[in-house]
Amino acid sequence: MESSSPSVPFPLLQAPVESTYRACTIPYRFPSDNPRKATPVEIQWIDLFLNSVPSFRQRAENDPTVLDAPAKAEKFAQRYTAMLEELKKNPESHGGPPDCILLCRLRELVLRELGFRDIFKKVKDEENAKAMSLFEGVVQRNDEIEDDGTRVENLIRGILAGNIFDLGSAQLAEVFAKDGMSFLASCQNLVSRPWVIDDLDTFKTKWTNNSWEKVVIFVDNSGADIILGILPFVRELLRRGTKVILAANDMPSINDVTYLELIEIVNKLKDENGKLAGVDASNLLVANSGNDLPVIDLSSVAPELAYMANDADLVVLEGMGRAIETNLYAQMKCDSIKIGMVKHPEVAQFLGGRLYDCVFKFNEA
Repeated sequence: MESSSPSVPFPLLQAPVESTYRACTIPYRFPSDNPRKATPVEIQWIDLFLNSVPSFRQRAENDPTVLDAPAKAEKFAQRYTAMLEELKKNPESHGGPPDCILLCRLRELVLRELGFRDIFKKVKDEENAKAMSLFEGVVQRNDEIEDDGTRVENLIRGILAGNIFDLGSAQLAEVFAKDGMSFLASCQNLVSRPWVIDDLDTFKTKWTNNSWEKVVIFVDNSGADIILGILPFVRELLRRGTKVILAANDMPSINDVTYLELIEIVNKLKDENGKLAGVDASNLLVANSGNDLPVIDLSSVAPELAYMANDADLVVLEGMGRAIETNLYAQMKCDSIKIGMVKHPEVAQFLGGRLYDCVFKFNEA
């Protein structure tokens, strides 16, 4: 399951990590709750994961790399459904009580035990190819904006629009299957500001008066998310002389980009002089985060990433899984951004916002 090397806490978390850091944002239960009875919030979230089983089964049965994929996909659906139903009856089963990390981990465990390594591979490859063909146009439009503050707001909106490409959300997986998504339309159709958490103006002020020396970005999905959302922002940071580390998953999970896929994407987008649409990319590094889920527990990352990130002065967590469902309230020793789109009604309800609302949380050290 895990990356082969032993993991360490992310060095920029406020210490002591044991007492100040809790990965999961939404508490499914409180100490006063009966340990043997599922809470209403646990049931609500288990149901959310149950609702996504059919779309995962469908992806799995079409996996060309697995022998007898349809039969094994059915087995996955049965096993994972049985686990979830059991957690409703006995929240202490399967390593519970459940939280979003455990529910994701159990799903990956069952898929991998049945030989499914990367059921979203085909759609990731297709979306990456599509997004790569649009990359130049997107950065060109950004470059045409002369005002610094307006340009960075446009880049942030691009990250949020790109973050819609998320096949872990049952509703979005359906929308996507029907007609794909236009990146530009998504940029223009973001919900109106102020967003449910909206520190963008504070960030814009800091951006125009300040430059960070080293930024670590924990990235999320393949396709438009990484290529049209994150990479244009990265290019802008590089242009300002900032070193950038992109931390991506060790192993495939949903349509999240892995670090090996990301290295390939960056190499394809660079020209023969190592430039990213005209900007020197020698200060850009791609790192293995040591993670294998669509959410992340920062108390456990790859030692190489910890070493590389040690002296960063800005940490960016991107996407609903890494920045909202986990780590929204994680305190850092340096400046931090948590950015993502709210794609589950349960998260919108917890935050007191709208479905497809946006989160842009900026905290100064």
